[in-house]
Amino acid sequence: MALPYSCRLFVAQGLCVKRIIRQGLRTVSISGFLPRRPFHLCRNPPSVNDAGGSEHTGYRVTLWTAVAFSLFGSTDDRTDAQKMEDEIILLLKKAKYSMMLGELDAANGFLHKAVRLAHQSHNNDAIIYTYTLMANLAFIQGELDNAEKLFKAALSFVLSGGTPQDDNAVIEMSLKLASIYATQNKNELAEHGFQFCTESLEAKLEKQKDLPPDTISEEERKDTRLLLGLSLDARARYLASSRRFTGACRDYRHALQICQEEQGEAHPQTLVLMSDLATVLDLQGKHDEALAQVKKAVELGHAAGYPEQHVLLGNMAGILMHKGEFEESVKMYEEALALAKAAGDVEAVEQFEEGLKELRRRREEKEQSSYKEPSLEQ
Repeated sequence: MALPYSCRLFVAQGLCVKRIIRQGLRTVSISGFLPRRPFHLCRNPPSVNDAGGSEHTGYRVTLWTAVAFSLFGSTDDRTDAQKMEDEIILLLKKAKYSMMLGELDAANGFLHKAVRLAHQSHNNDAIIYTYTLMANLAFIQGELDNAEKLFKAALSFVLSGGTPQDDNAVIEMSLKLASIYATQNKNELAEHGFQFCTESLEAKLEKQKDLPPDTISEEERKDTRLLLGLSLDARARYLASSRRFTGACRDYRHALQICQEEQGEAHPQTLVLMSDLATVLDLQGKHDEALAQVKKAVELGHAAGYPEQHVLLGNMAGILMHKGEFEESVKMYEEALALAKAAGDVEAVEQFEEGLKELRRRREEKEQSSYKEPSLEQ
C-alpha cells in the first residue's frame, strides 16, 4: 500500500512544549511521542442523542463541576492573577476534552476565550500553549494557512522569551511548520524546515555526549532523541510522497533504530515504522527485504496484542501481491479485512477491499498470459 502523507504531529501536543509551560500551566498535561497509523488521524466522534446533545453531555457537566470545585474550593482566597490563570486552565481542559469528543467547533470556542484571557493577563506560557493547540486544531480542520500563522505566532513568543533556537520546543514547532509546508506543496520551505530540525537535533545530541552525566536529565536526553526520530519519520514520509525512495529509506532506518532503542521492539511506533519502511522497500522493487521487514512487524504485533494489527496484515498482503504470491496475499487480505471490520475501521475496510480487487485483476491477467504462451509456441 502507498503511504498517504498525514502526520501524527497534529493529533495531539508533542514532546517538548511542556518544557516551557510546565511551571506556568501546572495542571495541563501534554502527550508524548504518539503512535500514528497510515489510515486516519481521528476516531469517530460520539453519537448525538435526539435532544441534540452528545452522549457524554451529562458526564461533561459533572466533570466541569468537579474540576471547578477542586480548583476553587469552598472558600476563594485566590488573587486576581490566580483566578485568571485557573480560568485559563479550565478553558484549556474543556478544549482538550471537546477535541477528544470530536466537537471541534466547541474546542475552538474555548481556545479563543483562553487566548484572550492569556493576552489580558500577559501570560506568555498560556499564550504559547493555546496558540499551539489552536494551530493543531486548524490543521486537523484543513485550515493550513491559519495553522501556519498560529504556529509562527507561538514560535515568535517562544523565541522572544530568550529560548535558544535548538531548544526542543522550537524544533518541534519548526517541524510542524515544515509538515504544513509539505502538505501545501511548498517544497523548498518544507525541505529547509526538515533539514533545520534534523541537523539541529543531531548537533545537539553530539554536544550532549561531551557533557558531564548530571548536566541533563535522562528524560530530556530521551525526548531529544525521540524528537529526532519524529523529524526523520516526517521527512521520510515527505520524501516517499515525492517518490524519493532512497532518502526515505535512509530516514526510516534511522528513525526505526532510535525508536527500537528508546521505546522497544514491540512498541506501536516501532511497528508502524517497520511497516512504513517495508512499504518504501516494496515500492523500490525490493520485495524480499520488504516482506521480511513487515513479517517481523506482524509477528511482534501479534505477540504484543497490537490493536491495529489489521494495518500491518494489510501491508503484508500488498507486498505478497507484488511478489506474485497471490494465494498467501488473499489469506492476509481476508484476515486483515475481518480484523478491520471487527475494529470498525471503515477506511481500512475500503483499502483492503480495493486491494482484493487489484489482486483478482492481477490473477486474471496472469491466467490469460499463461493461456496465450502455448498458442504462441504452436
